[in-house]
Amino acid sequence: MKLPLIMLSALIALTACTSSSTGRKQVMLFSDSELDKMGAASFEEMKTKTPISTDKATNDFVQCVAKAITKNVPKSVHKGNWEVVIFASPQVNAFALPGGKIGVYTGILKVTENQDQLAAIIGHEVGHVIEHHSNERLSANKLQNMGMAAATVAVGMTDVENKGLWMAGLGVGLQYGVIMPYGRAHESEADIVGQDLMARSGFEPSASIKLWQNMAKLSKDAPAEFMSTHPSNQTRIKQLTEHLPVSMKYYQTGNRPHCQKPSVTPAAKS
Repeated sequence: MKLPLIMLSALIALTACTSSSTGRKQVMLFSDSELDKMGAASFEEMKTKTPISTDKATNDFVQCVAKAITKNVPKSVHKGNWEVVIFASPQVNAFALPGGKIGVYTGILKVTENQDQLAAIIGHEVGHVIEHHSNERLSANKLQNMGMAAATVAVGMTDVENKGLWMAGLGVGLQYGVIMPYGRAHESEADIVGQDLMARSGFEPSASIKLWQNMAKLSKDAPAEFMSTHPSNQTRIKQLTEHLPVSMKYYQTGNRPHCQKPSVTPAAKS
């Protein structure tokens, strides 16, 4: 059963011809235009399925933070204006998509105490776009499917009993051994890139650490790190604390935005 994993590793090695800003090797099989179309289509679908907040104070606050962040994103990532939508949902979440799309759920405003912590969230999500993580994830899924197909052929050529169990075991091995660690690498990278980006945008970079301390209080029952696509909160806090001296070099108080968080966040629909 080592053969399919070797084949998958070989495929990754052959296509890993680029590097992220942190020096991590990347596998990208899709073009930027393909990703932009996917991002735009996904965003439009979300806007039809999730209520959009019309509260002016909430929109002004989120738009203010997002504008300060996106103006410091390289034009090579997205040349036009970024579309920012605030979804009226209790989800504690936000996202950014290729093609200049940002979605923020009102539930995240219950956790972010000020503009700096919201900037940490938006900076992190935009960091995923800057580092082409969507492309990598789609490419990893494509390579996984190719690896599974190769494994099916390899197992079919043997006399191994219980082939179905072998295939199931391989699927689990790929999920926890390849795909999930890949996701954790993306998250850690987006944390660091986002911390630098928020600092360049005039937001206090240490707020990213406080943000994840807040998150930790909400996720006491989170799965073990090796079974999650995200690093543990403590891992993130440690990595961001270690990187803080670097981010502080980009922080200038004279560049600080003044985005006023509403005193009361409108109740989101369930």
